[in-house]
Amino acid sequence: MKVVLTGGGSGGSVAPLLAIAEEIRKRKPETEFLFIGTRKGKPEKEMVQDYHFSFKGIFAGKLRRYFSLRNFLDPLLIFLGFWQALFLLLSFRPKMIISAGGFVAVPVVIAGWFLKIPSLIHQQDIIPSLTNKILIPFAKKITVSFDKSLNDFPKGKTILTGQPIREMIFKGDKEKAIQKFNLEKNLPTLLVLGGGTGAAILNELIWRNLERLTKICQIIHLTGPGKAKIGNWPSKIKNFRYHTYEFLTDEIADAYAVADLVVSRAGINVLSELAVLGKPTIVIPIPNSHQEANAKYFAEKKAVIVLNQKELTDEKLFHEIKKMIDHQEERKNLGERMKEIILKNSREKIFASLIKLGKF
Repeated sequence: MKVVLTGGGSGGSVAPLLAIAEEIRKRKPETEFLFIGTRKGKPEKEMVQDYHFSFKGIFAGKLRRYFSLRNFLDPLLIFLGFWQALFLLLSFRPKMIISAGGFVAVPVVIAGWFLKIPSLIHQQDIIPSLTNKILIPFAKKITVSFDKSLNDFPKGKTILTGQPIREMIFKGDKEKAIQKFNLEKNLPTLLVLGGGTGAAILNELIWRNLERLTKICQIIHLTGPGKAKIGNWPSKIKNFRYHTYEFLTDEIADAYAVADLVVSRAGINVLSELAVLGKPTIVIPIPNSHQEANAKYFAEKKAVIVLNQKELTDEKLFHEIKKMIDHQEERKNLGERMKEIILKNSREKIFASLIKLGKF
């Protein structure tokens, strides 16, 4: 059995594919996988390397809902990506294609449709991605993470499964993390996540608050690739209670395990991972994006604290972090409500959908 996984541009579209692949391998260990991602291959190439999948990068034009001069070039890239995908599929000859978003999936799924290779696409976010909306006619099955998404796709081929989570997320070790990240045992730990590509504004907010924050907690800060450089660190903070990384792969499980509080963007994959672990979280969604709907959904369940980036100041962010650090009971309540959001057995439900494609 051969299966193509496709997605990329951010870790959020790759992680659920790896979770699905884990479930397939558990049930069908002889399965061979090919991962088709972007030509630059970040972060997807780094994330899949431990799974020993073959990886191929293709041209992919980004699909935008707003005006940009790149909109005139990117259709050409999609066209080139289609022919590259067609060649790869003809060479690999998979029985199915699985996508969880990411603009690189468009040429791959469409090329598969031309070759009569069935595709399953997974919709993670509350608001359907432009990629998945385009791929509706070409997909055989569609799975969704939340019941609200059922109305956005054809009823005949759409199934509510929940968000698939990688097994390694549950293998984090707090004691191991303390050693790995050089942490103090009796000091609260703040984990800051800016998304797979990093969030410059969130980084700046943390950096400007470093001196105050490191008096009340220690910080593991994922800045995003190429964004770890800081120009004006107070020298006494540079190597004290603050630990910065551009990106973590398997080590993220240990970072989750040791975190007492998380500040994060609102990509649905990271929110789902934090939810299944019951981590109290302050969410700062990207303004005017699908992340606002994700954050609103979790906030309606009283499972996260949402801060509006447009209204956020250094003082307000510090105040919210300090309030949560100081109130252990409130952190516990948030974590418990987080756990209630995520549907159980998501991977098994998606595998059942793959069986219905008639290829297992």
